[in-house]
Amino acid sequence: MNYKEKLRKITIGAMLTALAIIIPIQFSFLRIWIPPFSATLASHVPMFISMFISPGVALMVGLGSTIGFFLTAPAVVAARAASHIAAGFLGALLIKNGKSMFTAFSLTLPVHAIIEALVVIPFGYTAYNAIVVVGIGTAIHHTIDACIAASVIYAIKPVLKMSFAKR
Repeated sequence: MNYKEKLRKITIGAMLTALAIIIPIQFSFLRIWIPPFSATLASHVPMFISMFISPGVALMVGLGSTIGFFLTAPAVVAARAASHIAAGFLGALLIKNGKSMFTAFSLTLPVHAIIEALVVIPFGYTAYNAIVVVGIGTAIHHTIDACIAASVIYAIKPVLKMSFAKR
């Protein structure tokens, strides 16, 4: 990979990381609270887009998302946001290995939901709240944001010079 390609990936990654930090801070009006569950609509969109750039960028964006929630939400929410690191990285590896967007989004869903469900247990959540409320809530939120991200990805595909076939 030449330096221009590296610079392009780093620049796009920096913009997605900035979005991942800004969304929880500035878009609190998109937050849904169903105690003990919370969801900020569109907060997964930078993670999903980063999957198409590279695994490294996906890690960076996931970390940015964690920081954004750490700055604005209770510790349990920031801990749940750390699941974006693993889910984004896994999705990026799948896409790098030629899997489709639908496959990557679908296979990262259970990983994302299970991590979020497990991470709340040390915070005193009951098994019901962890599995049903947080786990299923995360799966629904993941699906909604995947649809938003797919729309954005198709719209910006020429800018990102992406191919949805083999990469």
